Amino acid sequence: MEINIFLQNFADILDDTDAILIKQETVFRDLEEWDSLTALSLIAMADEEYSVKLTGDDIKSSTSLNDIFEIIKNKA
Repeated sequence: MEINIFLQNFADILDDTDAILIKQETVFRDLEEWDSLTALSLIAMADEEYSVKLTGDDIKSSTSLNDIFEIIKNKA
């Protein structure tokens, strides 16, 4: 599992955010496009791409995209 692929998968769930802004250290809640539907899309992406059940608590306890990546990696 590679961080670059995860970041691309995350960028793919966003409609209006330039993929160049999506980095490991990105604080996803600071993205203008971040909302509850994006969170659900992230949960679905984790399930589809990595067969990982990401929870709302996992997202709440995370700050950066790297935090989310590490959770998914540890659950995979």
